Amino acid sequence: MISGNPTISEKTFQEVGQTRPAEQRMTLEGTVNKTGILFLILLIGASISWFTPTSIFMWGGAIGGFIVAMVTIFKKEWSPITAPIYAALEGLFLGAVSVMYSQAYGGIVFNAVLLTLGVFAAMLMAYRSGVIQVTKRFRMGVVAATGGIFLVYLASFVLSFFGINISLIHGSGLMGIGFSLIIVGVAALNLVLDFDMIEKGVQAEAPKYFEWYASFGLMITLVWLYIEMLRLLSKLQER
Repeated sequence: MISGNPTISEKTFQEVGQTRPAEQRMTLEGTVNKTGILFLILLIGASISWFTPTSIFMWGGAIGGFIVAMVTIFKKEWSPITAPIYAALEGLFLGAVSVMYSQAYGGIVFNAVLLTLGVFAAMLMAYRSGVIQVTKRFRMGVVAATGGIFLVYLASFVLSFFGINISLIHGSGLMGIGFSLIIVGVAALNLVLDFDMIEKGVQAEAPKYFEWYASFGLMITLVWLYIEMLRLLSKLQER
C-alpha cells in the first residue's frame, strides 16, 4: 500500500531487509537533520527569487523541480545529491509564486507560512500521540482522496487549453472554498502517512541515503500544502 506521497511507499522499503552496520542505517535523528538542511536550502532559494522575482525563477524552478523529483523517485540512491537540488529549485519557484500572491493579497504569504508550519506541527503531534492511527483503511482513504484530487487538477489543466475553467478549483464561492479546505485537509493527512513511512524505514534499518529520500518526500508534501494554503487564503480574501 502506497502513501499519498508518491515518493514513499511500503515497496520502497522492501529492499532494506538486509542487516547493515549501525553507521549505515537510516535513523530518525538523521532524517530530522536532513529535513532541516533541505528546508534551509529551500528558504535560501525562496529568498533569492523573493528579492529578484522573475518568470525564469518561477518556471525554471517549477519545471526543473519536477524533473529532479522524477529522477529522485526512480533513482532513490541519488537522493543525497538530487534532494538538495530539488529543494533549491522549489525554493526559487515558491519565492516567485509568493511574490505574485503578496502583490495581490497583502499579508497572505506570512499567514500561509504560519498555517503550513502549524498544520505540520499539529499533524506530527497527532501522529506521535496516537490520536491519528495509520490503519490500512485510513491509508487507503487518503491515497484515494489524493488520487482523486490529482485527476481533478489534471482535467483542469487539459480543459484550460480549450478556455474552460473549473470553478470548483478557481472560484472564490462557497464551493470553491470548500474544495480548497478539503485539499488542505488531504495534504495534511499525507503528512501523517509520511511520518508513518519514515518510522517504518527506521524500523526496517533502511540504508543511510533513505534519510535524504524520506526528507525529500516530506518536502514535496510541505510544498503542496503551502501552495494550497495560498490558494485557500486568496479565495477567502476575494469574498
